[in-house]
Amino acid sequence: QVQLVESGGGLVQAGGSLRLSCAAPGSIFSIGVMGWYRQAPGKQRELVATITSGGTTTYTDSLKGRFTISRDNAKNTVYLQMNSLKPEDTAAYYCNYRNFRATVNYWGQGTQVTVSS
Repeated sequence: QVQLVESGGGLVQAGGSLRLSCAAPGSIFSIGVMGWYRQAPGKQRELVATITSGGTTTYTDSLKGRFTISRDNAKNTVYLQMNSLKPEDTAAYYCNYRNFRATVNYWGQGTQVTVSS
């Protein structure tokens, strides 16, 4: 079973920043799409951002400018830098891997981000 190991969640005041990390096995990290999703209580899981093995990024429009996804290929790790956090950013954040054909899909266990007002 492939494991995606997330870290970096926590409690932060509104306006603050957090950086999430997700470590993946090198066997999958080098080819495919890594992404971050989030799920708030009572809501559906939603896309935050993705980054391909070639470095192409996509973002949910509402989060552009505040969130930045990046990757360190030497560490097989993808990051999500979150700035100017708002209480509505409170959610469980999940790391995801999928291959380019979307026939393989893995999820991390989730890390909680709580933004206090």
